[in-house]
Amino acid sequence: MFIQMVQGKCDRPAQLREVVDTWCDTMSGREGWLGGTYGFTDDGTFVGVVRYDSAAACDRLSAAEESAICWAAAQQLCGGRLEVHQSEDVTMMMEGGSDAAGFVQVMHGHIRNPATVRHLVGEEMTTRLHRQRPEILGATLAVEPDGSFTQTIAFTDEASARRGEQQEMPEEVRRELESAFADVEYIDLHRPWFATHR
Repeated sequence: MFIQMVQGKCDRPAQLREVVDTWCDTMSGREGWLGGTYGFTDDGTFVGVVRYDSAAACDRLSAAEESAICWAAAQQLCGGRLEVHQSEDVTMMMEGGSDAAGFVQVMHGHIRNPATVRHLVGEEMTTRLHRQRPEILGATLAVEPDGSFTQTIAFTDEASARRGEQQEMPEEVRRELESAFADVEYIDLHRPWFATHR
């Protein structure tokens, strides 16, 4: 899998959503495009996390005329400032996510300790996490060559997610998390929407 995250400040969210939905409709039947998770933060930042089956598919589909038109429109709506992060080093946790999610949290930052991260997203730790936090429907973790990462976590709903945050985690896991990640930005999508390959 290849993941591309795009974000930018936008004061015309309805228009940008129309552009994104138009692009998703165009891409939905094309080989290599898997889907995406989209939303706006409370301060008007748009976030789109798009999934492809490979970097080559991303390059090919991004070069399509329809993609160029939508990208230009999105750039204009975001004042020409769109930030892009992408990686083919992707790990899926549980089912990777769910289009039924009522709340999505995107985290972006840097990885200090890759070995610890691999342990934390492994099958054993993921199974333990799901038992403790059943409101988590799935997640993806994309790691860039420079060590920066984007993680997308899908929750059943925000209230359950917030209650889950209050649970005390084992001290060992807390220490591992603190040692593994740095400069983490939390991006909350209260009203996410999704697109899937048809």
